[in-house]
Amino acid sequence: MLNQKLVVDEFARNSVTFFSGVPDSYLNGFCNYLLNHVSANRNVIAANEGNAISIASGYFFATRQIPLVYMQNSGMGNTINPLASLTDEHVYAVPMILLIGWRGQPGKGDWPQHELQGEITTGLLDIMHIPYMVLEDDDEKTAKYIKKAVATAKRTRKPYALLVPKGVMAGEKENKQDAVYPMSRARAIEIILNHMPGDTIYSATTGRATRELFFLREKRNENSKCDFLNVGAMGHASSVALGIALSRPERNVICLDGDCAAMMHMGAMTMVSKLDVPNFIHIVLNNGAHESVGGQPSAGYLIDFTSIAKACGYVTVGNTVENEEELINALEILKRRNKAGFLDVRIHKGLSGELSPLDFSHREFIDNLMDELNQW
Repeated sequence: MLNQKLVVDEFARNSVTFFSGVPDSYLNGFCNYLLNHVSANRNVIAANEGNAISIASGYFFATRQIPLVYMQNSGMGNTINPLASLTDEHVYAVPMILLIGWRGQPGKGDWPQHELQGEITTGLLDIMHIPYMVLEDDDEKTAKYIKKAVATAKRTRKPYALLVPKGVMAGEKENKQDAVYPMSRARAIEIILNHMPGDTIYSATTGRATRELFFLREKRNENSKCDFLNVGAMGHASSVALGIALSRPERNVICLDGDCAAMMHMGAMTMVSKLDVPNFIHIVLNNGAHESVGGQPSAGYLIDFTSIAKACGYVTVGNTVENEEELINALEILKRRNKAGFLDVRIHKGLSGELSPLDFSHREFIDNLMDELNQW
C-alpha cells in the first residue's frame, strides 16, 4: 500500500488541501488518514458522490484552489450530472482531482455487482472527456502522477481522475466495536424477524445488512425466498421495497436500511407523502458510520431521522429506538398503523464475529423472490 502521509503531503505540495467524497474500501487507507489528520471542514464526508462534486465546486469558486473528490467507481453514476452540467469546461469549468477506487477492474476478479461498473469505468471518463491515470503501489511514481494530474487540471480547467486498483490505497479494515448503544445490527435484525409475520418481505441495504440477513437466515434454518439483498445500488433499497409494497398491498414489506444509505438518496423518503402504502415499514439501522468501508463517521447520530420521516408522511413512534425492549414495543405500535411506518434504530458499530462475503446466485435469489411474490 502507498504511504498515505506521502500521498497527502504531495497533494499539499501541489496546493490540493480540500477533500470531499464518500469513503470506499479500496481507498480506506487514504480516507482514514484524512480522518485522523485533516479537519472536518477540509475533509467533508458527503451524502453522495454528486454532493461531493458540488461541494468541491463551491470550494473552487470561493478559493480558486483545486479540490479532490474521492469515491468508489460504483458512485460514478451519482457524479455524471454535476460533472456534465456543472464542472464541464463548457459550463463553469471546474478543475478538480477525482480519486476513484476501481472495483471490478477487468481481469482482476470481483463480485458480480462490480463487474459491469469496473468494465465501463474508463469508458465513462472517456465519454465525459475526463483524462485519467491508473495509480500503482509506488510512492515515487504516484508523486509524479499527482503533480501531472494537478497541473493538467489547473491548465485545462477540467477534472482529472486517478484510478486506484485494489491494494494501492486499501489499508486493513478494523472491526471496532463500541458500547454507545447496546444492540448490534445482527441482534436488531433478529428481533425484527422474530416479531414480524413469517411471510414479511425484506429489502436489505448495501453492505453488512445484506450479509447479516443472509447469514441469519442460514443460522435460523430459514428460507430466503422473502428477501431482496441490495448488494449494489447503494441508497436504493427503500425504493425497491416501496415498489414491492405498492404492488403487493397484502404483504408486509420492510426495508432494512443503513444511515449512510438512507442519507445518500434521502429524497426517496418523501414518496410516502403521496402514496398509500400502510404495509411498508422503513427501518434505519443507524450506527453513525460508513462501517463496511472502514468505519468513517456519518451524520447518522447527528440528525433527527424520526422528525424527517414524520415530515415526509411516515407514522413514527416519536423517538429513536435504542434497546431491545424499545424495538419490540415500537414494532407492535407500527403493526397497528394505517400509513407507512418508520423507525430509527440506534445500534453500535462493529461485529460480534467474522462475517463472510456473500457468495450466491443473484439470478436464483431474485427468481425465488419473484416466485414468492407472484404465487397467487
